[in-house]
Amino acid sequence: DRAYGRPHSEVFASFDRIPVASASVAQVHFATLPDGREVAVKILRPGIRGVIANDVSLLYALARLVGRLPDVRRLRPVEVVAEFEHTIGDELDLMREAANASQLRRNFLDARLLIVPEVYWDWCNRDVMVMRRVDGIPVNAVERLREEKIDIKRLARDGVEIFFTQVFRDGFFHADMHPGNIFVGVDPVNHGKYIALDFGIMGTL
Repeated sequence: DRAYGRPHSEVFASFDRIPVASASVAQVHFATLPDGREVAVKILRPGIRGVIANDVSLLYALARLVGRLPDVRRLRPVEVVAEFEHTIGDELDLMREAANASQLRRNFLDARLLIVPEVYWDWCNRDVMVMRRVDGIPVNAVERLREEKIDIKRLARDGVEIFFTQVFRDGFFHADMHPGNIFVGVDPVNHGKYIALDFGIMGTL
């Protein structure tokens, strides 16, 4: 309601108030658009920008304090905090994340190796990102993957090819590739293919 300035019932045909994923900065809910498309809705936590601003201020104070020590000065703690501030700032703008997702999707548009869900821009703003709902198994749930008859060796080869393609062909890569963000499709269309999620932290060359 806060993100759109009107009740969510006027925006979505249905909205599951219980999050399917939750982290320190945002959480994800499943919903249905008025035209029936099933979507995942990522929403920033209320007041999170102020909380992070306060935390970053404390980190700067600590960095300046310990930066006076000879053994610590060479580590440039203030610059480390500045890099963190830049990165977390990007994560707090879901329009930027939506743009990242769209760029990565264009780079892998043939979907041979990697599935990147489509972003629905008409429902996005700085606090909300809406994209097509996709289902899969976390990449580290190896036994479940085997139960689904996923070729683990091929999956490993594809993972290497995906990463090197991002880095050396496109110069634009997913920089937060932990198992919570990388799934494997089990539906008939995307069976055995990687699915990328959470595009708040990307790298460029």
